[in-house]
Amino acid sequence: MLTLFHAPRSRSTRFLWLLEELGAPYEVRTVGIYRSHNNTGERDPANPHPHGQVPALLDEGVLITESAAIALYLTDKFPSAGLGPTVGDPLRGPYLSWLAYYAGVLEPSVVNLWKQRQDDEDKKIYGALDDRLRITLESSPWLLGDHFSAADILFISLLQFARQMLPPHAVYDDWLARASTRPALARALAKDDA
Repeated sequence: MLTLFHAPRSRSTRFLWLLEELGAPYEVRTVGIYRSHNNTGERDPANPHPHGQVPALLDEGVLITESAAIALYLTDKFPSAGLGPTVGDPLRGPYLSWLAYYAGVLEPSVVNLWKQRQDDEDKKIYGALDDRLRITLESSPWLLGDHFSAADILFISLLQFARQMLPPHAVYDDWLARASTRPALARALAKDDA
């Protein structure tokens, strides 16, 4: 049984969505999170994440942390759900690239913007992100063309938080609207505070 260590309205909510999309059996353990940026909260001894954060996923005694790693782990574990291209699929490379881009470029840039700590390099990266996302989504409904994937879940979950940080453009609003019609997202949001 998969166990998702979860804090409501946090980065772990995206994994409720992914698990619902996968149709995977899982349980949720709500834990407290330590917010190091403002030193609020205490380490929750029930939270196995090494930094007291979420998400954290436990599978048969194996702990997986970090959003891109969890997304890849789950889509590889449940390949029949079709949310992550398998090895040998021509979309595997773009999928891995989007996951790495999310973790290594997008999220740090958005966090710096949110904390108002962006330097000129962050602003340049953010501008390039806008170009890359916009061009991709102007020609296809999802990051992998017609194929919805866990990469979309990661990006959309951050965009739901940071929509006002990207320049106004219908392509982003349309992407969010497409995602909001997915039944698995509705089920996940219903479980978020449960």
